[in-house]
Amino acid sequence: MTTLWLDASAGMAGDMMMGALVDAGAGLAALQTAVEAVVPGSVRLTAAPTVRGGMRAVKAEVEVLVDDPPHRTWTSIRAALREAALEPVTRRRALAVFEAIARAEGHVHGVGPERIHFHEVGALDSIADVVACCEGLRLLGVDRVVATPVAVGAGSVRAAHGLMPVPVPAVAQLAVGWPTTAGTVPAGHHGHPHDHGHPQGGRAHGEEHRLGDAGPEHGHGLHGRGDDGHGSDGPGGLPGELCTPTGMALVTVLAERPGPQPAMTTRAVGVGAGSRDTPGRPNVVRVLVGDEDARPLGRDEVCELAATVDDLDPRVWPEVLAALLDEGAFDAWAEPALMKKGRPAHVLHVLCAPGRADALSARVMALTSTFGVRRYLGVVRDVLARDWRTVTVDGHAVWIKIGHRDGAIVRAQPEFDDVRALAAGLNRPVVDVLAAARAAAEEAGLRPGERLG
Repeated sequence: MTTLWLDASAGMAGDMMMGALVDAGAGLAALQTAVEAVVPGSVRLTAAPTVRGGMRAVKAEVEVLVDDPPHRTWTSIRAALREAALEPVTRRRALAVFEAIARAEGHVHGVGPERIHFHEVGALDSIADVVACCEGLRLLGVDRVVATPVAVGAGSVRAAHGLMPVPVPAVAQLAVGWPTTAGTVPAGHHGHPHDHGHPQGGRAHGEEHRLGDAGPEHGHGLHGRGDDGHGSDGPGGLPGELCTPTGMALVTVLAERPGPQPAMTTRAVGVGAGSRDTPGRPNVVRVLVGDEDARPLGRDEVCELAATVDDLDPRVWPEVLAALLDEGAFDAWAEPALMKKGRPAHVLHVLCAPGRADALSARVMALTSTFGVRRYLGVVRDVLARDWRTVTVDGHAVWIKIGHRDGAIVRAQPEFDDVRALAAGLNRPVVDVLAAARAAAEEAGLRPGERLG
């Protein structure tokens, strides 16, 4: 299993993570191709070496190429991601990150995520950052992400409506269930410690971020970036804004759990730079990519959530399960049950990392009509080591999910979302494309008992 450990102890932003992934070996041209598939001709990615606090790093930039980019909503961004020619794992990750941002912004403004409208340039920045980071993880072969607590900052930042507390509302909402710190400023330093601004796309929190065509403007944006930098407006040299909404979403959605670096053999290190060079503290995000020790059978402790629901419209259950999986649950399922007074019901089960239990419990209560969620800690699961390979069906790539033990394949199954999408594109029955994908996997040697090459 390839694990990426993300060090966000100095702060977090999408461009900083992108720079770290490029530094770790993700090809910039491949990242540009992925972004181009979503917003063609709109942005150019660049990356250059630099130094932050005496530490060598790579500074990634997103240059906006269009003078009048189209207005974007969460609905239009979701459609663009679904329709783009992205690898399935990149698309799934990017959709989950953007949905988390939209839900957080909707919660902050008291509306549904479908009504969230983003500033045009800010949306391009975030699309580029999110898609590039998700594609970078794929290029590096990352199976799971572990991340440190995130430094979010303290103090205040100027916005259209005046001073806004740090962390800004969207970051605070996205941080629910994830450990955070205020971060620090070196002694005697009272400047602006962090700036995630892009030369072309930077917008302060006060730029347009609207709810509906007739809705009020709001004083913070999707990214929370400003050309004049983020710093403390309060006393005592507070660190100011250290984390953007996009950065927080990338951590909480993509990372399996918070924690120190797992036991692994490191094979790549990447360091991504923020725009400001803070004396006495490197303004960077670091990633370590490595291989965890192979074990015949993986064993870890997880948390199981459960809730019994007897008054939910049954048509809603598929959306509930899909939303929980998008929120980071390992698995989610519902079982029929008979409740008191002979009422038919369903028992909802959610399997997740212990660090995600609080957030997912809150989501269960938001998505269903339950009045409470049971929590079973210390649940142990045994899992096969997992890997992915692609096969070709009628000239199109289909991902094969592989479970293996001691280097030998135990099972190999086509990724059903790929099969379903390809069947629709070819106007063929799903069962035929599924059979073709299985046959292609067999021909490629991806069968039980074979050694995983």
